Amino acid sequence: METFECIEKRRSIRSFSDTPLEWEKVGNILRAAQLAPSAGNAQDVRIVVVTDKDIRDKIAESCMKQFWIATAPVILIVYSDPRHTKRLFGLRGDKLYSIQNSSATIQNILLAATDLGLASCWVGAFDENMLNTVLGAPSIVRPQAVIPIGYSDESPDIPKKYEIADTTFINGWGSKIVNIDLVFDDFSDALKKKVIQAKELAEKEGPKFGKNLIEKSKKSITKIQEKIRDKAEERKKQREKALEKELGEEEAVLEDTDEKI
Repeated sequence: METFECIEKRRSIRSFSDTPLEWEKVGNILRAAQLAPSAGNAQDVRIVVVTDKDIRDKIAESCMKQFWIATAPVILIVYSDPRHTKRLFGLRGDKLYSIQNSSATIQNILLAATDLGLASCWVGAFDENMLNTVLGAPSIVRPQAVIPIGYSDESPDIPKKYEIADTTFINGWGSKIVNIDLVFDDFSDALKKKVIQAKELAEKEGPKFGKNLIEKSKKSITKIQEKIRDKAEERKKQREKALEKELGEEEAVLEDTDEKI
């Protein structure tokens, strides 16, 4: 699966089938997690793999009673151990980099699962103390995400997203790009959007739209024809001037020749 195809296909799945999950795929997901970047290569992320049904039930309980989590055959709990980043980067490593490192790992897990034809969900709502108690984790480490993984039992549509132009600034905060598709040379998308907008407008306005469109088209064609005529007239005048100039130069040469003779 291509990278962008994988990104587009990823969904947050909350309904899993009872199909067993192959350990080879779990291993590949963990390998993807291992390859995630971390500040200063601290590698401060730890992962607990849970398959036991009773423990999965308790994890779901600690996740604000989201019992659907327990239906996944495998649950990954991503932990950060901030001692490493704190030693390297101080308070910033403790409070920021440890979270960023975990987030990079989590995204790798989600995309790897999608690439392998599996479903997953990034769950961040949980009681940290309760979850640590269930898993026997020390108080120094902090759970960053609970990720149920399995085969999907649903096919949700892609959720609505803001336009890139609404969330992206260029060269400074608040500086938006209006025609972002054209700026990035994505003319196909720009034209596609215009076609979709025209289609939606046509369906909405119906015959009225068609009549208006014809009138606008006639006006546009008339303007184009006028521009063509103007351009042709201008070129004609330019050719006439060039010809007059050329003839004038030839006459001057002939007059000069006559005088010498």
